[in-house]
Amino acid sequence: MALPGLRGTEHIGFTVPDLDQAERFFVDVIGCELVYSVGPFVTEGDWMKDQMNVHPRAVMRELRFFRCKTGPNFEIFQWETPEDPQPQPKNTDIGGHHLAFYVDDFDSALAYLRQQDGVTVLGEPVSSQNASLGQRWIYFLTPWGMQCEIVSFPDGKSYEKDSDVILWHPAKPSE
Repeated sequence: MALPGLRGTEHIGFTVPDLDQAERFFVDVIGCELVYSVGPFVTEGDWMKDQMNVHPRAVMRELRFFRCKTGPNFEIFQWETPEDPQPQPKNTDIGGHHLAFYVDDFDSALAYLRQQDGVTVLGEPVSSQNASLGQRWIYFLTPWGMQCEIVSFPDGKSYEKDSDVILWHPAKPSE
């Protein structure tokens, strides 16, 4: 059984501490396009709790939608809430996450990231093994500490030669 009518991932949402800083990063550093913004969302009663599982007095100051070439859209939010915000989750935390950007030229993209103010590149490039052989990747942190990754596998990954199902590939969106 599957979700009826499923087509794919339409968007992913992230909460950021400063919308303007995040927009500058995603537009000026990554190369995404701002599509639109809406807000604020201020509600009465328990609507925020019932609909979004947040404090009933939380206020979504604004949300902004972006497109980054091919792949799912994403939105960023900035909230005001009576609760203390939790720190940025690590990958080992429940709800931990990262946003991975596919690049055609891994070395050029990595050199570019290393030159950007506020970007922290973590470790050294990794050449994947086993099913992901052919892939190179590295994590980096945005100026506010969100985990991101650049990844490239221009000749595919080794699992593809024996698999009936191939992962979606941003460089080959029609497949």
